[in-house]
Amino acid sequence: MKLSHQTIELKPTHPFVIARGGYAHHRNVIVRLTDDDGIEGFGEAAPNRYYGESVATVVAALGQFTPILERADPMALESTEAHLNRVLRGNASAKSAVSSALHDLVGKRLGLPVHRIWGLDAANSPQSSFTIAIAESHELERRVAEAREYPILKVKLGTDRDMEIVRIVRSAAPEKRLRVDANAAWTAKHAVRMSDFLAEQGVEMIEQPVPSNDIEGLRFVRKRSKLPIFADESCLVATDIAKLAGAVDGINIKLAKCGSLREALRMVHTARALDMQVMAGCMIESSLGISAIAQISPLLDFADFDGAALLSSDPFRGTSIADGNIRLSSGPGLGATPVPSADLSAAFQSA
Repeated sequence: MKLSHQTIELKPTHPFVIARGGYAHHRNVIVRLTDDDGIEGFGEAAPNRYYGESVATVVAALGQFTPILERADPMALESTEAHLNRVLRGNASAKSAVSSALHDLVGKRLGLPVHRIWGLDAANSPQSSFTIAIAESHELERRVAEAREYPILKVKLGTDRDMEIVRIVRSAAPEKRLRVDANAAWTAKHAVRMSDFLAEQGVEMIEQPVPSNDIEGLRFVRKRSKLPIFADESCLVATDIAKLAGAVDGINIKLAKCGSLREALRMVHTARALDMQVMAGCMIESSLGISAIAQISPLLDFADFDGAALLSSDPFRGTSIADGNIRLSSGPGLGATPVPSADLSAAFQSA
């Protein structure tokens, strides 16, 4: 197989700000794999500095993956991903882009969507939330109004005015289901106090209330919280899940953290074996990246697949979450295709 890539710039409709800061635009890397018959598979890397990645590290990783992929059997997904992991540790977003492209290629060769190859029924997918990022009060009201078609809102917290933010969102959307994500910004004791307030506001769950390495803090919060607690930054791969058993109610899977669709599946089954709930989410990504992680949506309790819905312009078509309902494409592979105006074909480079 031939590996090539290009860098794209994605612009959210509004600056996407969380407890760790934010950006007005994001640079992702699109990966293309082409087999000997000319069939192409695509994947998207959404590097995040929190996990030590950037566009430069993704491109460097792809350079190391090139000789492996040139010799790989396109159908041998498990062994190919294992080989990539032996060659390079970490670099999850780069690996997830290659994994997505491999699965896309296999699906196209077989003429089936990936989720159908796995025996999954798209009708079993949960609804997706839509994120309200940190903003000033008047801007929050406007963003909630713009999200009127979405029945579930995920509110980003981790500021000195968290209660005010929740009150504004709840007042602007009294009928909507709310979830909150502190992005590891609280102490355990503060998280417990917030859980009382959030329960009064009708919030459904709290995602990552304390720093990622504070497993005992998560356990402390869960024991005292009126709301379910989910781990995100504390849970990267399947081997992280056992230590979280009893400390959280569920986990949040992201391809940019775990590194592959096959690892995402392992995470689902590991969590289920430990009687934990499962959520999956995304970074700021195009519909290509969303279409990849959405292949596991029939296995989930909760989903947060709004990365492309937050964009002012999306270079791909694929899985959509219009009105919160996850609509997996019936097309082969990931079911994502470039929009004609994106004109991606001429910009790919060899790794």
